[in-house]
Formats: sequence, C-alpha cells, structure tokens
Amino acid sequence: MSLLLLVLIPAVFAVAAFALNDNERRPWLIPTGAAVHAALTTFLLRFDPGPALGGALALDAQGRIVLGLLSVLFFGSSVYAVGYLKVHPERDNRTFTACLLAFLAATSLASLSQHFGLLWVAVEATTLSAAPLLYFKHNARSLEATWKYLVIGSVGIALALLGTFFLATAETAGGPVTDVLLFPAMLARGGSLSVPWLRIAVVFLIVGYGTKMGVAPLHTWKPDAYGEAPGIVGAMLAGGVTTVAFTAILRVRAVINAAGEGAMADHTLLAIGIFSMLVAALFLLVTRDFKRMLAYSSVEHMGILSIGAALGGAGLWAALFHVWNNSLTKGALFLSAGNIRRAAGARTVDEVAGMAIRTPVSARIFVTGLLAVTACPPFGPFFSELRIVRTAFATGHAAVAAGFLGCLLFAFFGLTRLVFAIVDGRPRPAARATGPRLRETAGTVLPPLALLGASLWLGLATPSVLQETWTAAVQALLPTP
Repeated sequence: MSLLLLVLIPAVFAVAAFALNDNERRPWLIPTGAAVHAALTTFLLRFDPGPALGGALALDAQGRIVLGLLSVLFFGSSVYAVGYLKVHPERDNRTFTACLLAFLAATSLASLSQHFGLLWVAVEATTLSAAPLLYFKHNARSLEATWKYLVIGSVGIALALLGTFFLATAETAGGPVTDVLLFPAMLARGGSLSVPWLRIAVVFLIVGYGTKMGVAPLHTWKPDAYGEAPGIVGAMLAGGVTTVAFTAILRVRAVINAAGEGAMADHTLLAIGIFSMLVAALFLLVTRDFKRMLAYSSVEHMGILSIGAALGGAGLWAALFHVWNNSLTKGALFLSAGNIRRAAGARTVDEVAGMAIRTPVSARIFVTGLLAVTACPPFGPFFSELRIVRTAFATGHAAVAAGFLGCLLFAFFGLTRLVFAIVDGRPRPAARATGPRLRETAGTVLPPLALLGASLWLGLATPSVLQETWTAAVQALLPTP
C-alpha cells in the first residue's frame, strides 16, 4: 500500500488543484504535494516496503535511482512553479497545476513498475499529462509544438505497445506461463524465451521508448516542445520523461541479455548513441534559439546514456550516474532559461543580448550550467562522461570513444557560441521593454541555483549511498545468461 501512495498522493493533489477555484492559492498545491511525495520517498528509500499489486510494483535498485531523482527534481521545480505562475496572473492555471501534479504521479508509477504492460501505461500517462503543459501559452506556436509532441509521441508509444505484445509472445511461445511480462520473472527464465520473437520485440521497444527519450532520428518533437514549453515543463521533460523512457529501455536490455542476445541490443544502442551525439552537435553549431539549443543538448545527452548502457558493466554504472547529472543540470538550465526568456521577451540570439545586466543571477546560473552540461570539472557530468570514455577504451571501442570526444567538442563550440552571445553586451530594446514584473525573485532563482549546486555536489563528493545503489542496479540489470 505504501508504494501506491507514491502514485495516489500526487494524483489526489492533482484532483484538488482542478477542483480548487482560486487562481492565486492553487499553485501552492504543487510544492505542498511535492513535499509530501518527497517525504514519503525518503522514508521508503530507507525501508524496503516490499512489492505491491502482486509484484507489479516494487522498489528495486533501478526504481530507487529514478524515484529519488524525480522527487528531488520535481520538488526543486515546484518551488519555481509558484513564482512562475505569479508572473502570469491573467491566465487560468487550473489545468497547468493539475497536470503538473498528475505528471509526478505518472512518472512515479513508471519508476515503480515491474510489469512491462503497466510500464507502458505509465509512460503513456506521462505523455498525456505533459501535453496540456506545453499549451500553457495558448498561441499558435505552442499549439503546433503540442500537436507534434502528441503525434510523434503516440507513434513511439504505439510501437512500444507492439513490442510489449511481441515480448509477451516470446515468453509464452513455448507454452503457458505464469507472471507474464513481470520483469523479475522474465530475467529468471531468460534462457527459455523465444529468441526470434524477442529480437523483434527489442527492435520495436527500443524504437518506441527511444522516441520518448528523444534520440536521433526520433528526436523531432524535442526542438518545438522544449522551445515552446515553460521552463519548468522543459525541466520535467528533460529530467522526467526521458529518464523513465531510458529506464524502460534498460529493463528491455536486461531481458534480452538474460536470453544471451545482449550483443544485438548493445550494437543498436551504440549506433543510436553516436548518431544522436553527431546530429545534436551539428544542430548546436547552427541554431540561434537558446531554448531549442537545450533540446539539442538533450538529444546529445540521450546519446551519451545510450552509449554508456551499451558498454555494459562500468559503462552502465556511468550511465546511471549520468542520469542524475544530466537531469539536475538540465533542470537548472531550463529554469534559468525561462527567467531569461521572460525578461528578454524573445528567445533568439538575434533579439537577445546583455542578459548579464537584465537578469544577472539567472545569466550567471545559465553560464555555469553551460560549463556543467559540457562536462567541465568539477561538475558531475565531467566524471560520468569521463567514466564512459574510459570504459569505451577499456572494452576495445576506441572508435566510439573518439567519436564521443569529437561530438563533445563540437557541442561545446555550439553551446558557448550561443550562450555568451545572449549574456554579453548591452540589453536590446525588447529586453528593456518587458517591464518590472519580470525581474528576478528568490522564488525563480533559488531553485535553479539549488539544482546546479546538487550537480556540483555530485561531482565533488558523490554520496556513497548513490554509488551503492548504482552498483546494485548494474548487478540486477546484467544477469548471467
């Protein structure tokens, strides 16, 4: 029952937000629900609550990694949400507040799911709850971004559903079995799975959940969605949707590895990873929209995660480390970018300059976040990406390591070109005309600063409890065939 509370609590707060007829007080339900969820998460991470729903829900090592991250990221962003919604008092925030809390419920369910069918439902729920958040601005561009997000996401999730059916067929091809599609049971009988059906299932599942991750060439929803989404929504997409989709792929990879066919998945993930990094690096060199820049940076980091997972062992450990680093750093970048976007009244380098004067704190966070996301020491991304490169060389993938480093270099050039053009110089007329109500406040600068500080903390002194959890997850995800 305690595991169900992690899903039910934010869901109840979402219903309350929709029912409450007070546009000023309603946003406070977001940090309140996030605080209750974080307190329960902290309690359950210390004490094993045991499975629920016949084993369909359980808090294994991988679930602990994702649930802990989601709780930290959402709580930090929820504080920002209150200040953000105060900037737009003229807009009804009923749907936005309710859907944001529903999103927390959906991602929590995905992190706990041990049944591939339930996992699919949870990932689809994240899509449906996030779509109204993208349309918060109620203009033509946000409508187009929402439509593209729904269409491409629905295609991806439909492919994942087909892959789930094929996965069930691979499990039952030799005769009726109990506990169909339960992740622990599939690992235990990996040797008896039908390999042909399993190979087909893996293709559909990687493509389907890869679409939700936003790896290239399945990333086309990201630039529009991230470009039009409010900063807090971008943080949730980059740290929430992509994370639960990646963990779904890790579970699929563990099953095919248990069947002795892990090389197929690894080769696929390596190819997708390098291609994603290359595509992202090229687009970063030419884009002039700083919020779309963050979308291409996310594509790059999804490629990094795919490469780490494909390398297995130490590479998988580094990928799980990078999940935390990327989500926290992207959260800080999206929230500070949201402050800059509102203050500037524009989002391209042709229209925005001098934000170090207009929004001095957010500009400094944005530049520091740039250094973090491009793997500059001593921030966490540097150490997780270094581990991936070292693992690539150690496992005989020197070409992958070289491509990895080359893409990082081009991405660094693209990111710095855009970020320093935005913060340097004198504010342009559009920035001066936005009015005093868009000035920085404690509620809009402290959350991204805290998330960036957490990324720095992971680099300087990674907690032993996290390292032990990542090790336990690797051991669970790499069973011996």
